[in-house]
Amino acid sequence: MRLYALVWASIAVVLAVVFRAWWIPSPSSPVADLVLRNAVIFTSDESLPFADSMAVRNGRILRIGNYSFVKVLHYQHHVTIGQAHEVAGYGTKHLHLGGKVVVPGFVDSHVHLIFGGLQIMRVDLRGVNQKDEFVRKVKEAVMNAKEGSWILGGGWNNDLWGGELPVASWVDHITAYNPVWLSRMDGHMGLANSVALKLSGISNLSEDPEGGTIMRTVGGEPTGLLIDSAMKLLLPWIPEVSVNERREAFLRASNLALMRGVTTVVDFGRYFPGVSPELSWEDFADVYQWADTTGKMMIRVCLFFPLETWTRLLPYVDDPHNYGLQVTAIGTLFNMTLSSDKSGLQVAIHAIGDRANDLILDMYELVVSTNGMRDRRFRIEHAQHLAPGATARFGQLGVVASVQPDHLLDDANSAASKLGIDRAQKGSYLFRSLLASNVQLAFGSDWPVADINPLGGVRTAMKRIPPAWNDAWIPSECLTLNDALKAYTISAARACFLDKELGSLSPGKLADFVILSTDSWDDFAAEGSTSVEATYVAGLQAYP
Repeated sequence: MRLYALVWASIAVVLAVVFRAWWIPSPSSPVADLVLRNAVIFTSDESLPFADSMAVRNGRILRIGNYSFVKVLHYQHHVTIGQAHEVAGYGTKHLHLGGKVVVPGFVDSHVHLIFGGLQIMRVDLRGVNQKDEFVRKVKEAVMNAKEGSWILGGGWNNDLWGGELPVASWVDHITAYNPVWLSRMDGHMGLANSVALKLSGISNLSEDPEGGTIMRTVGGEPTGLLIDSAMKLLLPWIPEVSVNERREAFLRASNLALMRGVTTVVDFGRYFPGVSPELSWEDFADVYQWADTTGKMMIRVCLFFPLETWTRLLPYVDDPHNYGLQVTAIGTLFNMTLSSDKSGLQVAIHAIGDRANDLILDMYELVVSTNGMRDRRFRIEHAQHLAPGATARFGQLGVVASVQPDHLLDDANSAASKLGIDRAQKGSYLFRSLLASNVQLAFGSDWPVADINPLGGVRTAMKRIPPAWNDAWIPSECLTLNDALKAYTISAARACFLDKELGSLSPGKLADFVILSTDSWDDFAAEGSTSVEATYVAGLQAYP
């Protein structure tokens, strides 16, 4: 079972920029900038689950409730005490929504933002379920490329076409003059064509590096597939992505996020096994700080950094931050987690299988017993397959389950064969069981592994019906609409210590919200189907 870990605490440097750009200290006048009325507002706030009107001022929620309450503000100041004033006034914008549903801006708890933005500009193989379609997409890219330039892309999933792994010969005949690298959806494997293999010196004489595999034919020739650290043999030969390309990728990714109703992301960066940890720092300096200084931050971002570079964060000791590292030894991981936790940092560790999750839960328990009790909000990313009793331990230890609902659509067909029917049925994607154990459930996409589409994730969590299936996979684990929305809003915000600022539509919080196309809450609750009509960040329309 492979584990890789990121030790994390939210990076306030980037978030502060967003707040500074969109939140101006309030003057004494109570006049709202924006008033919504005649809506069905799902607040994600237990003290007031629904409202029909909301007033926004200087990027934050001024009033929320029924319209008769929202339209009048009672306030005190040094001259007039306890006077009532109309919230709306000169310059106030009014939105009469005709009963449409409004929800808090979605928080995607797990993305690879710039990597996803780069994928938009490359060969997109997500969802491809036939070899011919795979080849066609590569051929199309070659026709639009210069001779000698790299053909890059990915997102393929061999389970969608029956399990057969792709090989270089699939594309060699159409890529004779272009090196090719196409990563699998999970980032742990990729396909190179023969031109790329030759360019990087990978042959039948090459040895498998530690922690990686060069897939070979029965005769010992490389098939083109490189797994985990074997990717290091090829990746250095791919020209570095330029600063402008990464900035454009960030902007495209941000626009896509807003189009899908996502106003905040937790970004794990371009770092994954086989890739230099320097990429996270390059992106921080070249992209995020650039977006900060030029006013191009369109969404709120919490960043993760590789753990092995933690000393660079010492200038930021007064702010929370992210750290990450692939590990193979649990002892090393424990020591780093213990030290990071002792310094007050939040820890998030990636674990998919039941054994890996048990291992991390054991380690978290030992860290707590060593360092003492505090509000640490340990996270496990993915938590897809759990052993009996694991959900209860998540709850007892207060560990956040950061999960991606749409992954179950890809895993449903293969889980039984890989885990056995009994283990797959009893331990896979246990969303309702986790909630029943009082676990903080934070939803995300893992984009670009899966699409960045919270409404799709909400529907998946409610229905759990994979493609070509008629019935739900493990129907006892289906969630209600309310619970699914909370996992993408207030619960996701709590999971990264942002719940005091966002995640619910509550007075004083940032006015990040999404207007949906549906005007029937009952239909939405029954079918889970709707679309994003508009996205607002700090009370300003950001999409369309």
